[in-house]
Amino acid sequence: MTNILKGDKTFTRPVNWTTTSFMVAFHIGAVAALFMFGWKPFLVAFLLWWVAGSLGVGMGYHRLLTHRGFKTPKWVEYFLTTCGTLALEGGPIFWVATHRMHHQNTDKEGDPHSPNDGGLWAHMGWILTGRAMHNKLDALLPYVPDLRKDKFHVWISEWHWVPLTLLGILLLVVGGLPYLLWGTFFRTVFGLHSTWLVNSATHMWGSQRFVTGDSSTNSFWVAILTFGEGWHNNHHAVPQAARHGLTWWEVDPNWYGIWALRKVGLAWDISLQKLPKFGRAKEAGAAIPFQPIGEEHVAHEPAGD
Repeated sequence: MTNILKGDKTFTRPVNWTTTSFMVAFHIGAVAALFMFGWKPFLVAFLLWWVAGSLGVGMGYHRLLTHRGFKTPKWVEYFLTTCGTLALEGGPIFWVATHRMHHQNTDKEGDPHSPNDGGLWAHMGWILTGRAMHNKLDALLPYVPDLRKDKFHVWISEWHWVPLTLLGILLLVVGGLPYLLWGTFFRTVFGLHSTWLVNSATHMWGSQRFVTGDSSTNSFWVAILTFGEGWHNNHHAVPQAARHGLTWWEVDPNWYGIWALRKVGLAWDISLQKLPKFGRAKEAGAAIPFQPIGEEHVAHEPAGD
């Protein structure tokens, strides 16, 4: 543990007390939930974990808004985006811009959460100590010209805290304190750390299928916690692809959700990998410089089979 924290960038930056205070409060609420366990509040939390983590962050913020791996009707896009705000990971403009910045500068200067700056920094230090949660940072705006043209995304990026607040009030009124603690605090904290593991763990431990020239890895246990986002090396090989799990055992619930939307006509122009174009990484030091994937490496799948 000492080696992991040694030289970590987290300890060289001033604390963002607003963000840190909210994080501390939510973690206290998550611990308190353990002393008020009930199966009904737990099941509500489990359902909301899927709504926020899979529908919202995985399918909405990440594969739809960030990489445009598929298309949907606007009302579906807005619904998924609203689900994403329930994860306490900021509004779509911040989230998408930060992730696009990560892909452009992976493991280099400009990567918002590179493990090269420390494991704690990559996991959560970049949020607690930097200006990470400031939606209006000039540095972020060039990365989201598409979202800045959309009035809904601009509005909800400003008021991203409202849906989660209203949900918390509803849980308190309907189910009392146990529902609030489990459905808001415990569920949110569990989801946050699961997402953060993609930034930290899947750039520190795991295996590489593709030679991407960066530290991205595939991790089964992170994939389980994030509905398929843990197949991070697969993702870095072809960022636009809507499917991250490439074999039957690479569980990818977010892809299953996109597939389900396609079946009912709510998703089309789905980007998928052309796997023969890529070789396997034979050894850790065999990585070659990663170039942005061109259209020749992405297949667009229509709505039908």
